[in-house]
Amino acid sequence: MANLTPELELKLKNLPDSPGVYLFKNAGGRIIYIGKARSLRNRVRTYFQSSANHTLRTVRMVSKVTDLELLLTDTEIEALILEANLVHEHKPRYNVDLKDDKHFPYIKVTTQEPFPRVLIVRRIEKDKSTYFGPYTSSRNVRRTVSFLTHLFKIRSCNHVLPPPKGKKIPVCLDYHIKRCGGPCEGHQTEEEYGDGVESVLMVLSGKSKSLIEQLRARMKTASEALKYEEAAQLRDRIEALESVMVKQKVDVGELIDRDIVALAREGNYSVAVVMQIREGILIGRQDFQLKAESDHTDADVLRTFLMQYYGHQPNLPHELFLPGEFPDMKLFAAWLKTQKGSRVKLVTPQIGVKVKLVELASRNARLLLDELLIQKRKQSERTSKMVTGLKDALRLNRSPRTMICFDISNTGETDAVGSCVYFANGRPKKKEYRHFKIKSVQRQNDYQMMQEVVSRYFRRRLDEELDLPDLVVLDGGKGQLSTVRAELVRLGLAEQPVIALAKRLEEVFVPDQSDPVIIKKTSPALLLLKRIRDEAHRFAVTYNRKVRSRRTIKSELDKVKGIGPARRDMLLRKFGSVEQIKRLSVDELASLKGITKKLAETILKTIV
Repeated sequence: MANLTPELELKLKNLPDSPGVYLFKNAGGRIIYIGKARSLRNRVRTYFQSSANHTLRTVRMVSKVTDLELLLTDTEIEALILEANLVHEHKPRYNVDLKDDKHFPYIKVTTQEPFPRVLIVRRIEKDKSTYFGPYTSSRNVRRTVSFLTHLFKIRSCNHVLPPPKGKKIPVCLDYHIKRCGGPCEGHQTEEEYGDGVESVLMVLSGKSKSLIEQLRARMKTASEALKYEEAAQLRDRIEALESVMVKQKVDVGELIDRDIVALAREGNYSVAVVMQIREGILIGRQDFQLKAESDHTDADVLRTFLMQYYGHQPNLPHELFLPGEFPDMKLFAAWLKTQKGSRVKLVTPQIGVKVKLVELASRNARLLLDELLIQKRKQSERTSKMVTGLKDALRLNRSPRTMICFDISNTGETDAVGSCVYFANGRPKKKEYRHFKIKSVQRQNDYQMMQEVVSRYFRRRLDEELDLPDLVVLDGGKGQLSTVRAELVRLGLAEQPVIALAKRLEEVFVPDQSDPVIIKKTSPALLLLKRIRDEAHRFAVTYNRKVRSRRTIKSELDKVKGIGPARRDMLLRKFGSVEQIKRLSVDELASLKGITKKLAETILKTIV
């Protein structure tokens, strides 16, 4: 079980009997699991009781726990939300999580503005705008926004409208090609423009049927009033909307907003699908890959997915169809009610048409999972060929399943850094990436810099008794290879396979051979070497820029009297750069703890 340090034992003895979130940490201080509890005392202690019937995954996880952190909340619902947010932020090793670490796109309608815009964003802000999403296909989002803005003549400019007094904004090309009504020059009133915005909101809310009925009524009125041009425009909009609705074609016969959720799992791969029905019509499908080990239960995976998805979903349905029940289902329903302002009905259908809807979602999830597994299989086969080809080309004793590559980046004689990237089975493993500041080499000498970096890396591996890579790749030529080979021999690693890949002609050099190894330019093996070499170069250059930027930024702040290292670092952590600090007012800067108004004035005068 866990390695109970005195500090951990003390924390376990003094656990509070209140709701909250617990964070388990390993010896390196990394968060490895996050959970929530109605009573932290009762829940957390169960992990450390030998009599508890734990799964193998839980036993493995608890054995690595050396520290514990608690976050108290007023209610269990607050703990549920906090848990989901922390899991999404920290992505602990033993939690279920959305696999993609990117921010999914949303459609934002700036309804707080007199003349709103329709934008694609990656984050929801508390700015009184109306948001729709998240969506998993950026291409489909762009297509939707383009369709709606063109159809309803929504402006694409970033001007403040109406313009300030005395400022004139001329109409742009969009007005002349009839993609915008020209509100910037007063060709369109706020009310007229607002009709288009309201139509966009109805379409995005899944109320296309209601919108078409409204447009038909307006078209009839315009026609009777002999406004044939306006009637023709309304007719074109109706036809465009109906053509989109034809593609959506699944009609369940009930005018209700409903989401249908399904899961498909095999081994460590999981896919979740959300089918969105609005006004009885299927308007879209979102799909997500999940990070979940095979011994996670379906109920746990479902619960975690629902919390993370609906925790960032601005438009909730009236009903939610689920493939089964899960822990904290009533708590989740209560939280949805607080988010929506009205009840969201959770349904696990058993018979009839509703079961068929869940089965439809399940078939979609299974199809996506099968596609994912096929891609993984093909990728594995392709990688295996690359690795085997590399073994044959370099005449290695074993296939290079694990490879590392070193590169050096410097600007003249300053800011020299080194990088080491790690590939496992032909794919980058970024947790194993390392970067180094060159310490022992004062002048520009790539050979000695490479020697220092390699020496520091391998000494650390040997000291910590970690596995050594199957192959070391150097970004360089014969000089780097001979220098590094000598250092490896000195460290007692004479048998460590090492090669150098020169950039100019993509020549591969191996020890004890003056001529380069000939590998075909189209060979998968050479492509793998170039990929790891280019990744090492990218990682080194990125770190070099970061180091150089820090030195430049700090030198500006170091000129300010009264600013020492602590205050300087505090300002950089708070604002990110000197450029951001320059944009602040004296009062804004003086609002920080430890910064007086006089010091704020001095800072802004010095760094201008």
